[in-house]
Amino acid sequence: MSDDTIRLITIGRILRRRWRLLTILTVVGALLGYGTSMLNPPRYTASAPVLLPGQWEERELLTQAQIATSSAVVDRTAAALGWKGVKGSDLRGRVSAKAADGNIINISGTADTPERAQRLSDQLAKEFVTFAARISGSNADTDAATNSEALRQKVAEASRRITDLANAADPGKTVESVQARTELEKMRTALQDAMKKLDEANPTASKAGMVVMGPAPRPTSEAPPTRTQLIAGGALLAFLLAVIGHLTAARMNRRLRTEPDITAALGATLLGTVDVPDQRPAHQPEERGPRALVRRLLGLDTRWDVPIPQMSGDEDSRRTRYRRVCARLRDQLPAPRRLLVVVPDGDGTARLAAEQLVAEAENGPLLRVVGVEVAQPLVPDRDTESGALVVLSAGSWTADELAGIAEACADAGHEVVGTVVAVTVRARTTRTAAHVPDDAAPEPAVHGHSSGGSA
Repeated sequence: MSDDTIRLITIGRILRRRWRLLTILTVVGALLGYGTSMLNPPRYTASAPVLLPGQWEERELLTQAQIATSSAVVDRTAAALGWKGVKGSDLRGRVSAKAADGNIINISGTADTPERAQRLSDQLAKEFVTFAARISGSNADTDAATNSEALRQKVAEASRRITDLANAADPGKTVESVQARTELEKMRTALQDAMKKLDEANPTASKAGMVVMGPAPRPTSEAPPTRTQLIAGGALLAFLLAVIGHLTAARMNRRLRTEPDITAALGATLLGTVDVPDQRPAHQPEERGPRALVRRLLGLDTRWDVPIPQMSGDEDSRRTRYRRVCARLRDQLPAPRRLLVVVPDGDGTARLAAEQLVAEAENGPLLRVVGVEVAQPLVPDRDTESGALVVLSAGSWTADELAGIAEACADAGHEVVGTVVAVTVRARTTRTAAHVPDDAAPEPAVHGHSSGGSA
């Protein structure tokens, strides 16, 4: 099985076994998003386009966009708006400018109402055009632009006079006339080149005259993040954090899951693996109190990181596994065969397996089940027992906890002779009524069915 499949199985297991907790956390995240939207009033954004005539390079457009949101322009905008308690420093986080295609700069303003957003963007665009014209010197160069246009007209008139003179000259009959026509053409070419260089030397004139293309349209919807987006984002974030928290906890889990790891931690050999039907042990009292009630409501009273129990064989096959463990103990131990069966407290599956071992050990050895607190393990001192048998379930205890149980056994004078791992399985449901003969009496058949159900 690939790693991706394992991850999908793990996430599916979280969704199935922790859906109540995930639902509550998602609702809490949505409520937090709603609270955030209440603290932050809705915002509206309007944009006003400004056209920059002429030829502009990309870096020049970026420079103009930075000028549009500079402190000089924003301070002038705040002074022109005259909003009470609003200064230029308060507007810097609400305005933006972005260069677009076609030498256009979109100037945007954000406010708490559509009207104020529209007014802010319009005033910012107006102040930007004024300030850009001032720093580019377009006002001072108006006369120069007028003189340049007059010079351009004089050049055009001189070019026409040169053409007339060239046409009036003797068309190529003498050497002098040819030379005169050639000199006239050179003069016209020189005039055109000089005018072209004059235009290239004065780019400010071609770039002057920024134009606001129109008032900013009044926004009709809130600017992101909207209240709906905050609620959805809070719910999604809470859900993802809950799933990631489960995956992190599972990755950091140090509980031993395989038989070799368990036997290595206990320092004993594995005598066998037994099956225990998946059911709540009858001897374990149900926890009471508010904390236990909350755990049951959230589904925290059962572990999610254990695999789904596999389907087991019938009862005879399960009892055969227990008998084989008892047979290995008889072969391994000298007579008299007395053992102390050590079960960690809180391991209901191991407790059921230990009780079944005691029931199946008819021909020995003699077994006595004792529970041991894992936090502070204490095993009864050795009396007539010739060793200790540790019964536990896989994936429930860490290596340090099992090492503590082994040390407690050694401290009490018990040698750990072996380990039995209990595995939770799903028992096959048998229908006793289906095996009742047709000629059976009614009362025994009913009695047999009820006894099987109570078992």
